[in-house]
Amino acid sequence: MATNPSQLLPSELIDRCIGSKIWVIMKGDKELVGTLRGFDVYVNMVLEDVTEYEITAEGRRITKLDQILLNGNNIAILVPGGSPDPE
Repeated sequence: MATNPSQLLPSELIDRCIGSKIWVIMKGDKELVGTLRGFDVYVNMVLEDVTEYEITAEGRRITKLDQILLNGNNIAILVPGGSPDPE
C-alpha cells in the first residue's frame, strides 16, 4: 500500500475518508458538508449529519439533513476534512 498521498488512487483516498467529514462541491450551486458513510465505484455517496449550502438569488440558503444519497454524476470536487466556512 502506498504511504505517499500523491501515490494514492482516487478511490483509495475516498475510502480513507469513510467515517470523517468531507466537503462535496456539486455541479451547479450546491455544496454539502457531512460525514462520509460509504460510496461505490460510481462515486455515489451516502453522507450523514449533512449541512447543505445553496446559492440562490436571495443569498445563501443553509439546510440541515440527517442523511443523503448523492449521485456521483453530479459531484464536481471532494475535499476531505474540508469546510466552506473558516472555523
